[in-house]
Amino acid sequence: MSRIEDTNSAAKSVREQGEQAVASGVQHAKDAVRNVGNNLRDVSDQAREKLDHLRESAGEYYETGRDKAREWEGELEEYVRDQPLKSLLIAAGVGMLLGVVWRRL
Repeated sequence: MSRIEDTNSAAKSVREQGEQAVASGVQHAKDAVRNVGNNLRDVSDQAREKLDHLRESAGEYYETGRDKAREWEGELEEYVRDQPLKSLLIAAGVGMLLGVVWRRL
């Protein structure tokens, strides 16, 4: 009977070691999932910050471009008021040139 008891004892020891290994594996898996979740949150936060920064930069570029266009518009109006005949002749010449180019297409 001592061999049976030894075998049972060995089987019990192997089973306990297996259970411990499974428990350890489960804990490692839980830790890995938690780490992945934390990393995803960090990446998401960084992406959100970049997007906000890009949005802000795009808004600044838009405002700068709009201001520049308004400035050019004012300069053009002033030029037309100061030299109406010259402006009219330039506009007619550009119109004719565009008409010729367009007709060839």
